[in-house]
Amino acid sequence: MIKNIIFDVGDVLIEYRWKQMLVDFGCNETDAERIGREMFDDPDRLWSTFDLGVRSDESIIEEFCKKHPEDSDAIRWFISHGEYMHVPRPSVWKRVHELKEKGYGIYLLSNYPESLFKKHTEYADFMKDIDGMMVSYMIHKGKPERDIYEALCDKYRLDRSECVFFDDRQENVSGAIQCGIKAELVTSKEGLLELLKEY
Repeated sequence: MIKNIIFDVGDVLIEYRWKQMLVDFGCNETDAERIGREMFDDPDRLWSTFDLGVRSDESIIEEFCKKHPEDSDAIRWFISHGEYMHVPRPSVWKRVHELKEKGYGIYLLSNYPESLFKKHTEYADFMKDIDGMMVSYMIHKGKPERDIYEALCDKYRLDRSECVFFDDRQENVSGAIQCGIKAELVTSKEGLLELLKEY
């Protein structure tokens, strides 16, 4: 029997408009896509290091700028102004509140640097409904590593067989399942709302 519902944040409870954000800065569509991929698909996994909270924002920015000097202004602005990156999903937040009222425990499990997490959740209604959270910057571990799933369950004494986790990445869904947590892949806002109907 499911008693606890665990949510990722990005592309689950909120959407990202990172490409449009770079266009807002002044990039064309092609350059916006390229600069985004320079950051998110960095071969040294620098963005993943950012998520772990083991280095300062400024040191991450400086390393990206050193790697891509021709894009340094856009990269610096992008990382420094994460408040423009996210888009609310009010219909999902309403559903989260309804689930909370039905008696489910509501938890967050997400990969995020501290600065962006705070900017993306500061005014989010769902934060009023959560019973706990484990974010990568807090323990310097990230999904799909087993440690972060275990840290959430251990901290809040969650029975894994009573939990379901919603995430937009297959590797994170698989990581949860390997830890004994039921998990569902989120492919769209509409798909998530449909999945939550079961509960």
